[in-house]
Amino acid sequence: MMFDIPRNRMLGVDTAELAFDAGPHPYEAANIADIEANWQAETARNPALFDGRVMLFSTIRFRDGRLDGRCHAIRFATFMHWRRTRAESSAEHLFAQAMPVAADGALVAIRMGAHTANAGKVYFAAGSFDLDDLRDGRIDIGSNMRREVLEETGIDLAECRRDPGLHGHSADSGTVLTQRYFLDAPADAVAARIRAFIAADPDPEIADAVIIRRPDDLPEGLMPHMVPLVKWHFGG
Repeated sequence: MMFDIPRNRMLGVDTAELAFDAGPHPYEAANIADIEANWQAETARNPALFDGRVMLFSTIRFRDGRLDGRCHAIRFATFMHWRRTRAESSAEHLFAQAMPVAADGALVAIRMGAHTANAGKVYFAAGSFDLDDLRDGRIDIGSNMRREVLEETGIDLAECRRDPGLHGHSADSGTVLTQRYFLDAPADAVAARIRAFIAADPDPEIADAVIIRRPDDLPEGLMPHMVPLVKWHFGG
């Protein structure tokens, strides 16, 4: 199996080795014309979309706390086509999201801006792995999480205490890796800081900070992969 990982339950990840393959992803190679046609339609609806390079996985395996994966750099256009259909078994999205925990125990998420591919959606500040995350042919998961949170919210996770390890949750829609980072201020103060950062940014990716205080406190627009992460945090 190319994707051999338990689905729909939280996983403790002791080790994660995500290797980069410089060759083309089979999904991209097999769907060039359809990818381009879909991209033309996507950019007609939203001209702000940018066709950069992101990582899509061709193998993911989990055994005894160890996660192994192989990823390829693809066009963002390819990702948008795959996301629309999700019918191809040769590809899967694996990504990371830091879980910011305020001093009062609340979670601090963000709502994406109207010009983005996930307009109005709520999740923890994050972005797909890309070529900037490579270190000696491997994905640096922690670097990806810290960079994305800093770029989108102005919060520097390097200054925060964090859980000692990663956790994961895998579903048909993809696999997310997460790690809790503990902030030194209550949620309202963190949200105010993020809103000030957004206001000072001439081209912000996010529209607002979103506080989640309870496992049933699920805001409108919350991405499905967030639900098990929220319930896990509040349920211990």
